Amino acid sequence: QVQLVESGGGLVQAGGSLRLSCAASGRAFSNYFKGWFRQAPGKEREFVADISYSGNTVYADSVKGRFTISRDNAKNTIYLEMNTLKPEDTAVYYCAADPSSFGIRIQPTNWGQGTQVTVSS
Repeated sequence: QVQLVESGGGLVQAGGSLRLSCAASGRAFSNYFKGWFRQAPGKEREFVADISYSGNTVYADSVKGRFTISRDNAKNTIYLEMNTLKPEDTAVYYCAADPSSFGIRIQPTNWGQGTQVTVSS
């Protein structure tokens, strides 16, 4: 079964940093657009960032300048480096993959199971 598996979530104080990883099984989605979404309690899931196979990136305004998305195509893995974290960044973070630049930001076809990030004030 093809999977996207996130790791790296946890509890951190405001102003701190965390690095999330998302590994795809085998060579699945190796040339897909990949990205991160998040869902806070009581809120809808929202786009965070995405990256193309060649490394072009797009960010939500709320994380621009604080978060960095990257990918290692040899490992079929993407990362989300999160700095200067704020309590409002608290959410379940989901990895996603989609063959199109439109799909990855609107309704990706493939999702991971999510990892919790909690930022304390």
